[in-house]
Amino acid sequence: MNQSRVTRAGSLVLAAGIITGVFAAPASADSNSNVNDFLTTLDGLGITNMAPGDAVALGQSLCPMLADRGQNTADIVGKVSDSIGRPLGPATMFTGMAVSFLCPKAVGNIADTLTSGKPLLPLFG
Repeated sequence: MNQSRVTRAGSLVLAAGIITGVFAAPASADSNSNVNDFLTTLDGLGITNMAPGDAVALGQSLCPMLADRGQNTADIVGKVSDSIGRPLGPATMFTGMAVSFLCPKAVGNIADTLTSGKPLLPLFG
């Protein structure tokens, strides 16, 4: 599989994970609740090989990356994969949950895009 197909596939998987997260987690909840919910969700997904503080710090570090329209989603998931020492599947789940629980502005932007009728994937290209 060539690199552009991998990048597109990674973008599609991340987009699906983020869309799921947008509808799974309220972006308006208080931050302590979001952090606790994020950690509980990671535990439920079996992503348990990280200290809670490290997981939260990594999750919060994704928010500015998502705001950078030039950032490639496959690169973001790759960085998460390297950081958590897990393959792309769990890294994609981690990224989607981090966005949904820890990046309320990104969730708001995604929700605005979904309701505007604009295509979602260019946000992640």
